[in-house]
Amino acid sequence: MNGYKSENLRNLGIIGHSGAGKTSLTEALLYYTNNIDRLGKIEEGTTLSDFDQEERKRKISISSSVVPFEWDNTKINLVDIPGYFDFIGESIQGMRAVDVAMIVVCGASGIQVGTEKAWKYVNKIKLPRTFFINKLDRENSDFEKTLAQLKERFGMSVVPIQYPIGKENEFSGVINVISRRARIYNAKTHNIEDSDIPSDLIEKVDECKQMIMEAVAETDEVLLDKYFNDGELSDEEIYAGLIKGCASGEIAPVMCGSASQVIGVNTLLEDIVECFPSPEYAIPQKALDVNKNEEKFINLNEEDPFSALVFKTVADPFVGKLSMFRVITGKLKADTVAYNSNKEKDEKIGSLYFMRGKNQIATKEVIAGDIGAVAKLQYTTTGDTLCSKNFNIVYDKLNFPEPVISMALLPKSKGDEDKISSALTKLVEEDPTLIITRDLENAETIICGMGSTHLEIVATKIKNKFGVDVTLRTPKIPYRETIRNIADVQGKHKKQSGGHGQYGDVWIKFEPRKDGDELQFVDSVVGGVVPRNFIPAVEKGLKEVIRHGVIAGYPVIRLKATLHDGSYHPVDSSEMAFKIAASLAYKKGLEKAEPILLEPVMHLEVTVPDEYMGDIIGDINKKRGRVLGMEPVDDGQMVIAEIPQSEIQNYATDLLSMTQARGSFRSSFERYEEVPASEVAKIVESVKEKEA
Repeated sequence: MNGYKSENLRNLGIIGHSGAGKTSLTEALLYYTNNIDRLGKIEEGTTLSDFDQEERKRKISISSSVVPFEWDNTKINLVDIPGYFDFIGESIQGMRAVDVAMIVVCGASGIQVGTEKAWKYVNKIKLPRTFFINKLDRENSDFEKTLAQLKERFGMSVVPIQYPIGKENEFSGVINVISRRARIYNAKTHNIEDSDIPSDLIEKVDECKQMIMEAVAETDEVLLDKYFNDGELSDEEIYAGLIKGCASGEIAPVMCGSASQVIGVNTLLEDIVECFPSPEYAIPQKALDVNKNEEKFINLNEEDPFSALVFKTVADPFVGKLSMFRVITGKLKADTVAYNSNKEKDEKIGSLYFMRGKNQIATKEVIAGDIGAVAKLQYTTTGDTLCSKNFNIVYDKLNFPEPVISMALLPKSKGDEDKISSALTKLVEEDPTLIITRDLENAETIICGMGSTHLEIVATKIKNKFGVDVTLRTPKIPYRETIRNIADVQGKHKKQSGGHGQYGDVWIKFEPRKDGDELQFVDSVVGGVVPRNFIPAVEKGLKEVIRHGVIAGYPVIRLKATLHDGSYHPVDSSEMAFKIAASLAYKKGLEKAEPILLEPVMHLEVTVPDEYMGDIIGDINKKRGRVLGMEPVDDGQMVIAEIPQSEIQNYATDLLSMTQARGSFRSSFERYEEVPASEVAKIVESVKEKEA
C-alpha cells in the first residue's frame, strides 16, 4: 500500500444488528474498489472478513476483522464488527480502533435491538456515528419509513445525505444530495452510470439538502449567520460543516443502498472521503503520563514520539500471537524496539503488517491514525500501550463487561487436561470477555462468557484449533449442609485383633453456629480423659469428615463441635483411633441434630426497559426469588432481587428471550439459605443419579 498522511486515512467501524448486511457491505466495497474479483457471499462462506471456520459454518461474524483498501487517494480501514450480542467484546475492541461508526440498518426491518445497542454504545464512548440503510432492493424495504424511525428514535441530527432512486425490486440507484449527482445501476451491462435526477425526486432532494444545511448551520455560528442572511450554504461549506458536525457527534449523516447488488457503493465511497472525519478529528485519547503521574489527553498526530494502543490479539497455534494496534502519535517502523509501558518491558518489533481479513500485507511503517499488526510480542496483551521510552504514557484500557453465563468444560478423553489448559490460555489472550476459573470442590474447569453461543464457539475452537475434544455441561451448584439443633453424642472405636488393638472414645457436642462457615472446634476436656496428644487428631478427623454431609454429601458449614469427654487405653489408643471415633460421633451427631440443606442465594440486578418490568418480576417470583426494590436508570428500570443460584444458571438466555435482548443483568453471591423441603428430595435424587 502507498504511503499516506493521517489526513488521507479514514477508519470506519461497521456495526449494527446481526443480519443487517455489515459483512455484505464490506464485500461490496472491496469488490467495487477491485480488491476482490468476486463478490463473496455469507451463505456460501466466501467472504473475506468472515474467514474463521465457525463464522462460515454459522453464517455470522464472531470476531472483528480489519479490511483496508484504497479509493481516491485515500486509505480506508473498514472494521467489520459482529452484530451478535454474545460478541460484545469484539465490538469494544473494534470500536477503539476507528474514528467513525457506520450503523447498518436493514431497510425492510428498520430499527432493531442491535441498532439501539450500537447507538447507545457509540454515544457512551462519544464516537462519531453515521447510518447506512441497506437492502433497499428487498421486498417491503422503505427508505422514508426507516429514516423517519431513525429521526424519531435518535433525534433531528439524523440527516439524509443520499436518497434512493426506486423502491424494492425497482431500486436502481442513489442520489448524492449535496453534489446532486445521480447514479443508476445498469442491469444489462452491470455498470453504474451517471444520470439526471428523476423529475419526481427533485423536490425530495431539495428538501434533504435544506435539512443538511440547517443541521450544518446549527453547529457553527458563522455558518448560521450566513444561512440566515443568504438562505443557503455553498457545497464546500456544507462538506466542511458535515465533517465538523460528524466529528463532534452533532450530526449523523444517513446513506443508503444495496450491498448485495452493489448499488449505491460508489456514492457511499464518495461520502466516506468527503464527509467522514479523518484521524485528525479523532477524540483525544485519555492517558497517564507515567513520569509525572498525571492524567492527560493526547491528540492524534504525526509529530509526537511514537505511541499506540493494542486493541486486539489473535492467537493462532500455527502463526503464533498477532497483536493488532492503532498508532496514536508518531509512527512505528519495522525492526525496531518499542516500550510496553503497562508491563515496563521492551518489545522487539520485527515485521509489520496491515491485515486484510486473515491476509497479511507487509509494510515498513505504520503512521499515526493507521491500524497495523505485529507478530510474536513477548509480553504484550490486549489493552496495552506501546510507545517510545522518552514518551512514557499508558492509554486507558478497554473496559469489558462481566461474564453472564458459566459452563463446566470437561475433556472427552482422559489425559487431555494439559492440552485444554494450554488452549484456554491462548483463547483468553484473544478474547478478554472469556474468564476461566477452577472449581476445586467439584474438580471442574469453569468457563464464563457473554452467552451460550459464545461458550459453544470456545469449545469448538478448542477442538478445531488445538485438536482436543471437549464437552460443556451446567456447573454443579455448591450446596452446603448444616444442622438446626444440638446433639451430644459419643463416638467410640474399639477393635481387638491380636497384638495391638485400636481404642478411641469421645463425647462431642454438635451445635449450629451463627457466625462463620468454617468448623469451630472447642476443647473442653478436663482431667485428662482424652490425652492432650490425641485432641489434635479429633479436630483433624472432624475437619476431614465435614467435607461430606449426611443428606446429600455436600460440605458442612456453620458447625460448632465441643469435645468435652471420652476415654482412652494406655496401649491401644492412637491418633488414628481417635480420628475414627470423631468421625463416628460426627455422623451420629449430625443425624440427631436435624441436618438441613443450604443453597447459594445470589444478589441479582436486572436492567430492562419499562415495558418488560411485569415479565421480569413475574419470572423472578416464579424462580423462587424475592424482589427487594426498583431504581430508575437510563432507558428503564433496575430490578434488585435475591434469587437461588440454581434458578439463574441459564438466566442470560431467559432474559434474552423475555426482553428481545434489551435487558442486561449482573449477579453476585449473597449468602446461603435453607432449601425448601419440596426441593430437597429433587437435589438428593439428582446426586444419587450422578453417583449411580
